Amino acid sequence: MTKFRTEGDSLGTMEVPANAYYGIQSLRARNNFGITGYKLSSTFIKSMAMVKKATSLMNLEAGVIEKDIAEAMISASEEIIDEKFHDQFITDVIQGGAGTSMNMNVNEVIANRANELMGGKLGKYEFVTPNDHVNYGQSTNDVIPTSGKLTIIQLCDSLLNELQELNNSLEEKAVEFDHVIKMGRTHLQDAIPIRLGQEFKAYARPIRRDIKRIKETLEDFHFVNMGATAVGTGLNADVTYVKNIAAKLGEVTGIDFKQSTDLVDGTRNLDGFVWLSSALKVCAVNLSKMANDLRLMASGPRAGLFEINLPQKQPGSSIMPGKVNPVIPEVMNQVSFQIFGNDLTITKAAEAGQLELNVFEPVLFFNLFQSIQILKNGAQTLNYNCIKGITPNAERTEEMVQNSIGIITAINPHVGYKNASDVAKESLKTGRTVRELTIEKGLLTDKELDIILDVYNMTNPGISGKKLMDEKKTNK
Repeated sequence: MTKFRTEGDSLGTMEVPANAYYGIQSLRARNNFGITGYKLSSTFIKSMAMVKKATSLMNLEAGVIEKDIAEAMISASEEIIDEKFHDQFITDVIQGGAGTSMNMNVNEVIANRANELMGGKLGKYEFVTPNDHVNYGQSTNDVIPTSGKLTIIQLCDSLLNELQELNNSLEEKAVEFDHVIKMGRTHLQDAIPIRLGQEFKAYARPIRRDIKRIKETLEDFHFVNMGATAVGTGLNADVTYVKNIAAKLGEVTGIDFKQSTDLVDGTRNLDGFVWLSSALKVCAVNLSKMANDLRLMASGPRAGLFEINLPQKQPGSSIMPGKVNPVIPEVMNQVSFQIFGNDLTITKAAEAGQLELNVFEPVLFFNLFQSIQILKNGAQTLNYNCIKGITPNAERTEEMVQNSIGIITAINPHVGYKNASDVAKESLKTGRTVRELTIEKGLLTDKELDIILDVYNMTNPGISGKKLMDEKKTNK
């Protein structure tokens, strides 16, 4: 049978489970905000605990918190950083109050654990209180955005590693496939030959730009508004604390943090988060575009392009035996769609803030954390379950190039646009090859076409068979 203790606040009393490290305000939040069913992420919980450890250390140095109380709060914070008591964080990720419930949840857990370490009982707060001690010199309005920035830096570190690995794999495939000639297509119509390696190099390039863009946005997150308290003025925070808290957070986390140059600006404006979300969206656009191309090039196997083989990861149909679907590119598409939607939510949340505070940080952080996490996971599965295992159907692509009408483009400078157009039309109408018709019409010889229609040369800048053209001009 569950035992309860009675806790009170300015609104009255509630029955809290006797062995809970959270308190009345966390319980109120759980009852009020049963929205998503998602609890705070472990990374964010640890980030809040790191912030609280830094504040306890700084308040101790400033002489505004007694040593035994500060040490107990530091120990409790360290336990949370070590992933203890995470089950005591019970608030929903989407909540009213600008994240006050998140802040009070960590305040209550630290206060109760600190009291316990000092010989007190849960819920009594004899030695340490959530507001007067754990939250001393702070506000939700500087704790939550700072914790969010710390979380983002950690999550993006893993994301950037996965994007770099994906980029490396694409560049390796670009080299591996450099000899594979295929038809390039514009408007989904045959255009001119291109090397498969050139296409994969073109997939890698945007990823390199994405990595650079994301890194640039992260520079903003090293500036935090700790010491701002409620509206950026620093009211109720010790002056020594305000001047040094960002550096102290850097010591705790090993990350170079600096205080925002304008704490009022740092408290009310969330444009840096929108900038990061935009960079994530651009990356998702690039990955989704690549996934679209991979699905199209792998279409078939009998009635599609069938230019490449994707790794077969699972049976594709419950009704069609033998069918295997491009499930990894498909999931990358869906990851991208989710990020596009998250970006809109983040944009609206940042825009909707009013005056000195944006109260919509909870939904902004939920969506931004998710975008980073699923983009990382998407890049990882795309790399290891798809890109690394792609093989070309070189004979198939070579055959399509030789039978295409698009190679008439290389012949055009040698025979003129009208003659080339006539050959192209007749080839399309009769099904005969461009090469065959060009020879039959006496436009070029078989030997000349061997030179002009060297498909590898056709994938490099210049006029294919330029030397041959120059020789003809000289002979005239």
